[in-house]
Amino acid sequence: MAEVSSAVIEKFKGISTATISTCLYKRGLRNQYIQDVQPVGAPKAQSMVGPAFTLRYIPAREDRNGLEVFRNPDHPQRKAVEICPPGAVMVMDSRKDARAASAGSILVGRLQARGVAGVVTDGGFRDAGDIGRLDIPAFHQRPSAPTNLTLHEALDINVPISCGDAPVFPGDIIVGDCDGVVVVPAHLAVEIADEAAEMTVFEDFVADMVSKGRSIRGLYPATDPQTLEDFKVWRTEKNR
Repeated sequence: MAEVSSAVIEKFKGISTATISTCLYKRGLRNQYIQDVQPVGAPKAQSMVGPAFTLRYIPAREDRNGLEVFRNPDHPQRKAVEICPPGAVMVMDSRKDARAASAGSILVGRLQARGVAGVVTDGGFRDAGDIGRLDIPAFHQRPSAPTNLTLHEALDINVPISCGDAPVFPGDIIVGDCDGVVVVPAHLAVEIADEAAEMTVFEDFVADMVSKGRSIRGLYPATDPQTLEDFKVWRTEKNR
């Protein structure tokens, strides 16, 4: 797993997925937003942020996926839950197939108890109401009651995957908020965090000016030189 400092992780907690997506787009990265996932229950007060720890499902084959497979303590789904590092975000590749659950409230509850920062699947979770009441942030496509064994076989742990059409490599930084989930390549994490944090301050200034009746012309983007002068004054006043 690639190393990203705790300071960078903390910085991402104050940055929206929208701002991050724009910073990625400026670098030519258009496919880092995980498609068709949403928070389970109400969005949490703080963004989900952490390095990716992945689990890959393949289509289930009936002779390999009876309920008895869960008796194996090294079953990949169960093993992944027990070894996902505290502070990481567990990301599941369920091939965008929500007809069967990727996991349920017991496994997600275990991730919470182990200090995992969040969980994402491009499929569905069962026990979605219970998961939504947990403190751990969780994102999925939609609720799904059938056991994962119906359609999914957990196979690979912490390998490169696709989740909602986005490439996810172990150690990439996963950020989730009310708009969804975005994947920041680990080697870009520091520069994206720095740039996006500065963008956030400027956008807060813009939002403040707009709320006071100012036109966006020359303000957003800052094509009027006076905008940057006003921003400097505002930033000093707001201690930003």
